[in-house]
Amino acid sequence: MSVTIELRVFETGDDSLVESAWALKERIRREEGVLKQRRGFFSDAYRRSKVYALVEPGYEDETLVGFASTRRDGYVLFLAVAPEYRGEGLGRQLVAAVADDHSSVTCHARATNDAALAFYRHLGFEVERRVENYYEDSGDAYYLRLGDGGLASKLSRFVPGQ
Repeated sequence: MSVTIELRVFETGDDSLVESAWALKERIRREEGVLKQRRGFFSDAYRRSKVYALVEPGYEDETLVGFASTRRDGYVLFLAVAPEYRGEGLGRQLVAAVADDHSSVTCHARATNDAALAFYRHLGFEVERRVENYYEDSGDAYYLRLGDGGLASKLSRFVPGQ
């Protein structure tokens, strides 16, 4: 992991990185077949969210390497980490930042997305229920909640300075 990756928080209405977030989400959709939202839905939801962004500054510009968009109740609308940065704790860092700001963290994950489900379970999320036909393409989802013994109770282990 690059030591230059910075966590930045953008409040509701700040769409500074919406185009970069859309490009990252679309890249993941093309490569992995997940994160299949329409652009209008994504952009509107992003603008109405608090966004936790992991950015790698560069000489000419900066690169968005991951982000989590959340509602004010701690529901994670979107969570994405660029494939070449995975396995380095960045997704965990994003969830930890959300957990630090909210008493409850929840999300949906596609029932067939084994990688996402394994990631969330590893962090201590628990399946609350299966939701049939949740996605536009009629795909099912699991509604997940970060359990009491999950990441929230161990936050200091994952976020420097906490």
